[in-house]
Amino acid sequence: MATIELRDVTKDFGGVQVIHGANLSIEDNEFVVFVGPSGCGKSTLLRLLSGLEELSAGEIYIDGERIDHLPPARRGLAMVFQSYALYPHMTVYQNMSYALKVARKSKQEIEEKVRAAAEILQLTELLDRKPKALSGGQRQRVAIGRAIVRDPSVFLFDEPLSNLDAKLRVQMRIELTNLHKQLQSTMIYVTHDQVEAMTMADKIVVMRSGHIEQVGAPLDLFNKPVNKFVAGFIGSPAMNFFKGQIISADEGTYEAQLDNGTQFKFKAQAGRLTVQDSIDLGVRPEDLQPGNTGAGTLMGKATAVERLGAQTYAYLSSPINENMIIHYAGDLDIQSGEEIEVSFNLDSCHLFGPDEQRIEFEG
Repeated sequence: MATIELRDVTKDFGGVQVIHGANLSIEDNEFVVFVGPSGCGKSTLLRLLSGLEELSAGEIYIDGERIDHLPPARRGLAMVFQSYALYPHMTVYQNMSYALKVARKSKQEIEEKVRAAAEILQLTELLDRKPKALSGGQRQRVAIGRAIVRDPSVFLFDEPLSNLDAKLRVQMRIELTNLHKQLQSTMIYVTHDQVEAMTMADKIVVMRSGHIEQVGAPLDLFNKPVNKFVAGFIGSPAMNFFKGQIISADEGTYEAQLDNGTQFKFKAQAGRLTVQDSIDLGVRPEDLQPGNTGAGTLMGKATAVERLGAQTYAYLSSPINENMIIHYAGDLDIQSGEEIEVSFNLDSCHLFGPDEQRIEFEG
């Protein structure tokens, strides 16, 4: 168990800055997920924390003690890699016990720790097998068990589920969440899959191009994204965006017009926007409803329809958005190629100004 603090952490590769002054605090026993598109710096930040990469600038603290000058073996961390990194010629028991043998622990201590970890991970019956005789999920559990026996202060996971099939990923998400509750340890998990982030994390760190965009609880990021990037990244399917501009502004009362001519009024901070400022209206797929029942309407042509029984996904194309998505609870009576009218209510929408930052509605 440990608290972690990153202060102005920077990393350069060959003169190219890939981490830009990251500041982050992680509380004891938190499950924190770093999420973002490929190349955003999330794995690099994890490797800086583990000691596999050296800082270009900044400081890292664990439980108030600065550790960025220490080698990886002395930081009290354990890392689980995407590729499992198991020794193919060793049994499960030997893989899990190897680090303890290198540390010259007693046979009794090794036996106790390996058996305890195996019981937690349901590997007891597999201790005599070699990795080639295990499924992908079992191999991942062995890699996690190898970390558990070291009794680290922090667990680091670098996209550990990316090699598994969809069904097994769901199962392993649940197992990792339960493992966190059982071990009561601080865990940091890297993924590009925002569904994993939403379902597993106590706290999500959204990254883009080496910058931390927003930090918060999953539903805080979902309901109040700080900018257009976070709004579009968090949520599945992704949020729909419709461009428009401000056509009138009067002491905090604004009127906007979307590019298709749809107009709506809203209240926000006085002076936040001016006439002719560009805006983006964000509407989640589940908040677009068929028919003319809301504050604003849009027309679209169905390019594809996915019926999943309890829900329907309709993909629409319109002059204002070529990739509009509707998530409808139930069976939506629409066929590919049909025109459909959809509407939205402003109280379920998100608005972003010309700087792509969130605009808070008032009143």
